[in-house]
Amino acid sequence: MTRHGARGTRYTGAYRDPDGRTRSAGSFNTRREALRAANREEQKVLAGAWHDNAHGDITFRDYVEKEWLPNKHVEASTRAAYISYLDKHFYPFFGHRHLNKISPSLVQDWVTQAKADGLAPRSIRKYHVFLSSVFVRAVKDRVLVYNPCDHTELPKVIAAKARTLTPGEYERLLAALPDQHRLMIETLIEAGLRWGELVALKPRHIDFLRRTLVVEETIVEVSKKHSPTGQRYFAKPYPKDNEPRTFGVRQAWLDAVAEHIQANGIGHDDLLFPTRAGSPISRNTFRTRIWLPAVKASGVDFPVRVHDLRHAHASWLLAGGADLMSVMERMGHSQIQTTQKYLHTLPDTDQRNLDALTRIQTRQP
Repeated sequence: MTRHGARGTRYTGAYRDPDGRTRSAGSFNTRREALRAANREEQKVLAGAWHDNAHGDITFRDYVEKEWLPNKHVEASTRAAYISYLDKHFYPFFGHRHLNKISPSLVQDWVTQAKADGLAPRSIRKYHVFLSSVFVRAVKDRVLVYNPCDHTELPKVIAAKARTLTPGEYERLLAALPDQHRLMIETLIEAGLRWGELVALKPRHIDFLRRTLVVEETIVEVSKKHSPTGQRYFAKPYPKDNEPRTFGVRQAWLDAVAEHIQANGIGHDDLLFPTRAGSPISRNTFRTRIWLPAVKASGVDFPVRVHDLRHAHASWLLAGGADLMSVMERMGHSQIQTTQKYLHTLPDTDQRNLDALTRIQTRQP
């Protein structure tokens, strides 16, 4: 395209975008320059590398809410966590900014600010992975040409040594709990369940003859705003790893559960550990009203979480000689590396290693 004006003749390079629309490659002083520019853009179109810069003229918040989040096929609890991350960490900093104006230095500024605000290095890394996933999708959608999270300098994470509850500490903690909650906590140690699996247990999941327990359901707790059913709790017919698992349990636990079922008139398909109203127990309510006071009263000198009983279950099994593969299957881990981290977490593990070394070294020929 040629244009004649007061400043002379200008040549515009024209090409067609992937949708067949005519686009300008810019105006130049010579026809040759215009043709070269048009050819460069045509080659990008043919190679699938062409990008419409106008697509990036959308705010971070609009892109997330209209494109990224609606197309994330995740569990309701995961979606609720995503929305929490966005509201707390990302909308205040990036929400009003246009995607094509978010630079690597701006992402670095967010990291620096988060660290100054006291966010732990491990949390910063977790949230940075989340933020990067938004931009990865934007690049795939050709809204952006690069991911501004690439090559961000992140704070170093110094791994703290894991601390596992010992059997003695567990007994003290169990004694500090109200009577009506002890069997529920004993179940966590007996079976190594996740919280959602625990509160979803029903008598029909227990085979008293074969002395086995099947984990095939979980209960998810989310805010009503983010619940797919509009309810605070909803059940899923599968645990976290998407596969039911069946494993053995001890007779003493079975006897205690049978007595609990009979004493409370619990039906075959009723919750094993419900509230007085018959609804699932809230994890946060149990933690604040029951668990934390019991931990304090027990005198255990480190902050034990309810979930740490699952860790203790795995650690005790491995310390007692159970093989990795069977513990992995019992726990519902998808990778054996996850199970391996519980191999050496009890505080007396190293002393037992030294005792074993001494026994071998002093053995008579």
